[in-house]
Amino acid sequence: MVKSDNGSYSIASTFIIVGFETLREMELVLFCLFTSMYIFTVGAHFLIITLVAVDQCLHKPMYLLLANFSMLEVLYTTVTVPKMLDALLTRHKEISSPSCLAQFYFFFGFGAAENCLLTVMAYDRYVAICWPLHYATVMTGKTCMSLALGACFGGLLAAFPPAMWLSTLRFCFPNFIDHFFCDYAPLLKISCEDNSDGEFAFMVMSWSVIMGCCLLIMVSYTLIITAVIRIPSTEGQKKAFNTCASHLVVVSIFYGTIIFMYIRPTSHIRFSKDKVVSVFYCVVTPLMNPIIYCLRNQEVKTSVTKTLRKLACNGNYIIIGAWMAGHNNFPGNRKF
Repeated sequence: MVKSDNGSYSIASTFIIVGFETLREMELVLFCLFTSMYIFTVGAHFLIITLVAVDQCLHKPMYLLLANFSMLEVLYTTVTVPKMLDALLTRHKEISSPSCLAQFYFFFGFGAAENCLLTVMAYDRYVAICWPLHYATVMTGKTCMSLALGACFGGLLAAFPPAMWLSTLRFCFPNFIDHFFCDYAPLLKISCEDNSDGEFAFMVMSWSVIMGCCLLIMVSYTLIITAVIRIPSTEGQKKAFNTCASHLVVVSIFYGTIIFMYIRPTSHIRFSKDKVVSVFYCVVTPLMNPIIYCLRNQEVKTSVTKTLRKLACNGNYIIIGAWMAGHNNFPGNRKF
């Protein structure tokens, strides 16, 4: 902290995001690596969104929810990764207080929305496996989109109280955020004020959203496993498990990292280790999710293959048409 002449503390209006200072000699390598991962992540998720939009075979609640999840993943990574890449390339690490608070709000808002949407997706699998005869009437397109919008709204609403509370705090010099984005714990570290009440409130919110959604997903899968065990044929059991295998893998990876990060006190945290975990759920996990869904879901793989073949055929037709149009011996080009 820096004291002025009258004894009061100087208040910071901008912050310096430290990022990966310990790996300064590798910043260019990290920039290339994270840029490649980000481009692939955004491209893969937009591929899923496009496939669900254009392929009639994927106009089902499961895939409509998957398309919404992919859009959230794109927004979730875009909140933090471009700023991180800019800092790695240009070493311009300064961020204004409003931009920092906005980054915090949207990062945790989209993250909470993903929690809620994963819960909705687990409910969709529960209805499909445990109540297959009622699935078409329960999970209609209108109900599916209402649940998806409700998950997004609920996530953004959950992130609003801690963001508003952070906006009332004063932040002192040195104004270094020991992270690669505006996370909650590093911001509290540079606050001039007693933040124990705010830390407790954030823990309550984190527990409510993360553990609440996780508990509902566990209940759904407990009921699913119970129903699958009762299926008499092994082939039927395998088919039932395959319909929810991708979602279960994504849930396991997602909650494995965020529970470690946010279901704990924010004081006395070693941020150097947290950066590695944060890279995993900010960059690596969103990259893995579309790969998991594409590799483990036969309908998605079939749709990808069909779309690629269609694009290849259209490309060949364009090339052949251009060649024929430019060929002097083609009858359409003869001059009479």
